[in-house]
Amino acid sequence: MCSGGFAKCLGISLMPLSIVCVLCNILLFFPGGKTVASEHITDEVWYFGGILGSGVLMIFPALVFLGLKNNDCCGCCGNESCGRRFAMLSSILFAGVGVIGAGYSVIVSAVAINHGPECLAVVNGTQTWTYPFSESGYLTNSNLWSQCIEPLNVVSWHLSLFSVLLVMGLIQMVLCAVQVLNGLLGALCGDCCGGSDGAV
Repeated sequence: MCSGGFAKCLGISLMPLSIVCVLCNILLFFPGGKTVASEHITDEVWYFGGILGSGVLMIFPALVFLGLKNNDCCGCCGNESCGRRFAMLSSILFAGVGVIGAGYSVIVSAVAINHGPECLAVVNGTQTWTYPFSESGYLTNSNLWSQCIEPLNVVSWHLSLFSVLLVMGLIQMVLCAVQVLNGLLGALCGDCCGGSDGAV
């Protein structure tokens, strides 16, 4: 497969992943599927890892990858393939943006999973909104989850959505890293290594 066609496949793969990440981040604003006051939403949700990192920032490289197959930049220096080589080289920059965006989402998700959700819990005999798992191993002991009184099922909601964001972000990072290699190959060899630059 030519480097431009392969980049298009990567772009097609990135688009649904971006949409899933945006949806997950939006759902995190409704802990346990409930509406709560904004000050009671977990801090990491407000960092918009899924919306900005794996969402908006990922749209740009995805669109660039989708257009690489037919992008010859009008050619240059009288060489029809020169423009395509430049386009493949420039795609490396956009792939870098994608890696940074996905990396941001992965870091935010990892911190959120480790930190745990904010919820209504009993502290010193008083019900208060807090982070009851910040100093406990709640990930390995689901019995601790009952400390959260409200919203109902907030811990599983928090873990599920941030885990999806973490996995999607890792996949996006891998796909963008692959495009860095593909872009280098396309820039060095043209659109199709071992064949004509204009081949599909």
